[in-house]
Amino acid sequence: MTLNNFLILSAFLFCTGLYGVLARKNAVLVLMSVELMLNAVNLNLVAFSAFRANVTGQIFSLFVITVAAAEVGVGLAIVLLIYRNSRSVDLEQADQLKG
Repeated sequence: MTLNNFLILSAFLFCTGLYGVLARKNAVLVLMSVELMLNAVNLNLVAFSAFRANVTGQIFSLFVITVAAAEVGVGLAIVLLIYRNSRSVDLEQADQLKG
């Protein structure tokens, strides 16, 4: 497989994630879409790393995965707090929590 195949797949994954972030109102689906976008970036990093025969992109990809795992933990905690207060994970109702 060539580099172009990986870049096209990555662009498709990123655009799908971007659509999910912009179009969805459910907070859990928005978090999943953000994760999809981060995985598209990781695919780019690994593809360019393999293309240039350099390990730097793969190492940086591991750091991105670590940050993504922390983001999921914090994001799900926020979603749980929103659900406790409003009994819904709709993002349009989350602005009512401002006080």
